[in-house]
Amino acid sequence: MSAHDATGNGAPRPVTDAELLERFGPVFERIAEGALDRETTRRIPLREAGWLAELGFGALRVPVELGGSGVTLRQLFLLLIELGAAESNLVQALRVHFRFTEDRWRERDTERGRRWLARVADGAIVGNASSERSGNVRGQTNTTLREVDGKLLLNGVKYYSTGSLYADYISVAVATAEGQRSAAMVRSDAEGVHLLDDYTGFGQRTSASGTSTFTDVVVDPGEVIAFEPNFAGQTAIVQLVHLATLAGIVRRAVDETAGFVRRRRRSYSQASADLPREDPQVQQVLGRADAVAHATAQIVLGVAASLDRAVDARFALRTAPEEQRTDAAEARVRALELEAELNVYRAQSTVIDLALRTTTEIFEVGGASALDESLHLDRHWRNARTLASHNPVIYRERQLGDHLLNGVEPLNQPSVGEAPGLPEVLPEAGPRLVVVP
Repeated sequence: MSAHDATGNGAPRPVTDAELLERFGPVFERIAEGALDRETTRRIPLREAGWLAELGFGALRVPVELGGSGVTLRQLFLLLIELGAAESNLVQALRVHFRFTEDRWRERDTERGRRWLARVADGAIVGNASSERSGNVRGQTNTTLREVDGKLLLNGVKYYSTGSLYADYISVAVATAEGQRSAAMVRSDAEGVHLLDDYTGFGQRTSASGTSTFTDVVVDPGEVIAFEPNFAGQTAIVQLVHLATLAGIVRRAVDETAGFVRRRRRSYSQASADLPREDPQVQQVLGRADAVAHATAQIVLGVAASLDRAVDARFALRTAPEEQRTDAAEARVRALELEAELNVYRAQSTVIDLALRTTTEIFEVGGASALDESLHLDRHWRNARTLASHNPVIYRERQLGDHLLNGVEPLNQPSVGEAPGLPEVLPEAGPRLVVVP
């Protein structure tokens, strides 16, 4: 069933926030019910991902005429915050899927864009295989795509392949024989594809961020997508997904901690009330945490709205008559895109700081009892810390400062790895001389 109702003139009526929350709220609640069990057993929520797929969650941004829900980016991030509160690992697992969908949304006037959007509308999920241990900090890659006996063969090893175990297709970052940086789209069940759940981080343990190996995987030449220069949404969206997840984590941390305090009967001789829930200082801690949960959500939604303006303006210019595609029109759109990118960086600095601080401060309300492993309240900080470590905020803050002071636009090449020219083995640090006066 479409998420839109037809108006009297046959045009689709945009779905409202309330309708989306009514549609997905019950499945979010079902997913949240098993969160502690999955944390204990490290069970990847594949079944829960299937529940979302049944409701067309992956096709939220696909236009209605192609079988999706046609939601705005602001509405997408509203739902990602809610899903983050239920199961933060699922949001991270779908992060690249929504970036890929947005890339195809941007070219929905083309045959390739419509073909992929139709696949997503039919339930296809796209996973990620981009990062390598070395070689691609400047956008290079050791994973290759070469023609052998008339076939395009993919070979290489990727790490941190977030969401690949949930996916039907995997977007694999490659270097073609001509040196073109591209994405080779392959089926996750294709011969030669081997996916592992060997991620060892202390948070986001079921995001399926493990190793992917590709051995002579045959690639359809029509499924190779060349990398395009940065445009609004390409890197901003993947970062904003992390911030939406953090906002959801804080919301869940506050709710679980409040439930713990309501049940708690132990207190301290120094306390201002017999019951913790009546203690003004405990109330203050949770009141501040609740304020952060709401504030971070609003920050994310505000940035998503600025992205909506930028991507809508870019598509309108792209499809406008040639005489309207002037230098002045391009400059206006680029200004919207730059502002959206900078807004994401500003939000990173703020949301990450608030989330980490809040998921630490919640332990002030319960003493040692709050550390009980059955509660798993520590998972909120571990998950937040893990997400905050992606694209470290120190670099974003420096770029903001450089832009503010010198007008330098941020470099948004999404690559991580070793810098070229490094020695094979770095020399070990020598012993430190400590002088005792």
